[in-house]
Amino acid sequence: MTAPPRRLIWITRAEPGATATAARLRSLGHMPLVLPLLEVRPVTGTAPDLTGVGALAFTSANGVRVFAQLTEVRALPVFAVGAACAQAARAAGFRQVLSADGDVAALAVGIASRAEEFRGLVLHPAATEPAGDLAGALAKAGVASRTLPIYETVPVTPPAAALNQALRAEAALLYSPKAARQLAVLMRGRQAPDLRALCLSKAVAKPLARARIGPRVYAPVPLESALLNLIDRAAPPVAEAS
Repeated sequence: MTAPPRRLIWITRAEPGATATAARLRSLGHMPLVLPLLEVRPVTGTAPDLTGVGALAFTSANGVRVFAQLTEVRALPVFAVGAACAQAARAAGFRQVLSADGDVAALAVGIASRAEEFRGLVLHPAATEPAGDLAGALAKAGVASRTLPIYETVPVTPPAAALNQALRAEAALLYSPKAARQLAVLMRGRQAPDLRALCLSKAVAKPLARARIGPRVYAPVPLESALLNLIDRAAPPVAEAS
């Protein structure tokens, strides 16, 4: 069997996730180019008040890492949105970790199904601009929760030479609408018709509707494994412009 060709893949996600993705790409035989479009910055240095908290919910590995730096508490059960988030929680020392292996809606369903297993509300350490409304989904399921903003993702403008190199990649991996919006901003006055935008979800692809790049495609499920599977697909599903 012929091995798939080595492809130059631009990783736009923030560190330290970008380095982890680069390692996965190398294991698949590709050439990663790490050039983040976002930077993660903590917005507080104060230990969180965990009074009345029965469980933690994380929708990103960044949230796990920042939260773990704020407190030494590791005994609370953790509900994670996906495998990468769950892995980060285990690496941080949390002992009870369950992964929804899906999106925010799947995470809310998973938490609601196990609400009788813990006492207290669910604390969601999150970004200042969460990607989804976990609190709203939990409220509909009758689960009390509180969102705690602990970090922000800030757009980054790479040096022109580095950006020009990235635009010559075969594909760019995009994990959030904010990163896609930043790419759209950077593409003003530029064009990269051969650059495929591989997006974690349809919502991530949407800000790129008018960008002068190649096909915008999205993973069938919001998991990094599904996103990476798009790299070698000849005709991945095309994202809708609207």
